Amino acid sequence: MAIIEPILTVLGPQPTWYDQLGYVQQRTGNRSANNAPRNTYRTADGGWVAVSTSAQSIAERVMRLVGREDLITEPWFATGADRARHADVLDEAVGTWIAARTRTEVLAAFEKAEAAVAPIQDIQDVMTDPQYAALDSITTLPDPELGPLRMQNVLFRLSATPGAIHWAGRPHGADTDTVLTELGLTEVELAALRAEGAV
Repeated sequence: MAIIEPILTVLGPQPTWYDQLGYVQQRTGNRSANNAPRNTYRTADGGWVAVSTSAQSIAERVMRLVGREDLITEPWFATGADRARHADVLDEAVGTWIAARTRTEVLAAFEKAEAAVAPIQDIQDVMTDPQYAALDSITTLPDPELGPLRMQNVLFRLSATPGAIHWAGRPHGADTDTVLTELGLTEVELAALRAEGAV
């Protein structure tokens, strides 16, 4: 599978928009042109969370959670596109509330309110995440030079033909004799190359 194709799906309907309407979506950072609040927000302890309110009911729950129920009654709050045009106001409300709490507190509060939120993980978070551990997304391999080595596992593990990592990387020169012998060099020629320091 070419990696470019799954990444292309991140664009959603943009190819069709461009084909049918000639519309080129401008860069919005973490915001959406279709919904708000939808952004990344920094927590009091320096963590980050992503919030998405694709449904009206979720947007309302988020505003209640952050103590800004007054915004729900605004005429522009009724649709995702109108909310997106007022993203600065909504980001201020959500961002201020989140900035006063730790990431753990924010995640717990959003879960209790049944509002969409996710932690934004750095590699340290990934390496200790229980879901990645359960999936063996980061697997451990023995390496003759480095010892146990943690690295990304095979991306697609099919039931009939599961992929596997056999080694993290062969030591320098581990296969030199095999390769050169397959190319037709004799043991005498290999010994001569070694004596010259060429191999």
